[in-house]
Amino acid sequence: MTALLWPEMKNTIEHEFTPTISPYLVDRNDKHAAVIICPGGGYGHRAHHEGEPVAKWLNSFGISAFVLNYRVSPSKHPSPLADCQRAIRYVRYHANEWNLDKEKIGILGFSAGGHLAASASTLDHINFYDAIDQIDQESSRPDLAILCYPVISFIKHYHQGSMHNLLGEDPTDELRALMSLEQNVSKSTPPTFLWHTADDAAVPVENSLLYALALREQEIPLELHIFPHGRHGLGLAGQDDNVSEWTELCKRWLVKQGF
Repeated sequence: MTALLWPEMKNTIEHEFTPTISPYLVDRNDKHAAVIICPGGGYGHRAHHEGEPVAKWLNSFGISAFVLNYRVSPSKHPSPLADCQRAIRYVRYHANEWNLDKEKIGILGFSAGGHLAASASTLDHINFYDAIDQIDQESSRPDLAILCYPVISFIKHYHQGSMHNLLGEDPTDELRALMSLEQNVSKSTPPTFLWHTADDAAVPVENSLLYALALREQEIPLELHIFPHGRHGLGLAGQDDNVSEWTELCKRWLVKQGF
């Protein structure tokens, strides 16, 4: 089952793509937590191995999951973030129907999807689209965030491809600052779990370090893991015995958060 995020886009196609959310629901009797997954792909595509397999991993220990199929290039900012805010509200709006606790809705993102998840975590005070229905009366703030080798900054240590795909070839300094999320962490930013590899050749580890420092300055609960080696884009990292430990570490963290 795949749900359309925007009813007005049902009969129209923007760049031959319509944003959707794909539910992976757990059959539980109690109201429980859910996590929305933002696959990576440099804002140019969405990596499958960072979507459905991750949803099934979350399902394996009782968390419902939703894979967000958000707009990417040639769509630009704010389209991906509008899709993300709408997805969080959509899940909250349907929480009773899906037996979810609407106060335990997390977000998880990889690489550029990590940037999207961090955007939702730090910019929820800004509406990036006009309200269209009752769904938009819900909060777009996630209750926690999991950022996996995330793109964070567009000022230093940035990933050129993600910035160009999201902001265009020559973004203004103001737009780069707005979307450099280490500069936007506040007291309302949710608890965050981060992991990265120290020798990531695509998205420098400094992105996670910058965000962790910003969280610390605002006294936001965080957990950060830096693995010594590993290529970018590992996802669940099933083929890497060392890096794959992130899944168990994250599972334990989620339990501590009441998820």
